[in-house]
Amino acid sequence: MNAAQLINQDSGDYEYYTPPFIIEAARKTLGRIHLDPASSETANQIVKAERFLSSQGLEMRWYGNVFMNHPFSRENNPLWINKLVGSVSDGAVFFACCITYAATSEQWFRPLLDFPQCYLQPRTNYFLPDGSVKKGVTKGSVVTYMGPNLKRFREAFAGLGVVKV
Repeated sequence: MNAAQLINQDSGDYEYYTPPFIIEAARKTLGRIHLDPASSETANQIVKAERFLSSQGLEMRWYGNVFMNHPFSRENNPLWINKLVGSVSDGAVFFACCITYAATSEQWFRPLLDFPQCYLQPRTNYFLPDGSVKKGVTKGSVVTYMGPNLKRFREAFAGLGVVKV
């Protein structure tokens, strides 16, 4: 099995941080980031959310403007995506940007297809806790936007990939 087939597998290593240029585009789209529900103190130095949650993120109430880069695994992907979509649907989350792999054929990804997305180009190399860049990413990434300001999303992400509204 090659590494590309492991995209939904749980390696046990969740510390892959979103590059700052993507966070800045999300901030331009959202304004303030109130909550990062799947983060750490180190990651939040870049995200700069007013509050972040780590291992307890799925159990807590989400609110405001959310940026999410959740820990990926076959078991966890649907839990995080369903929590985000549900929190937007019930009005607790006003606006959200979430970054995931562009796993368009996966069931957990399907709810995201209802929202505007930016398919990032080239492939996104995530940061590791020591500040180095994880090279050799085998899948493309996508940022999904949940909110009404499509113009702001399009403008913020236009230079980062293909934006589909």
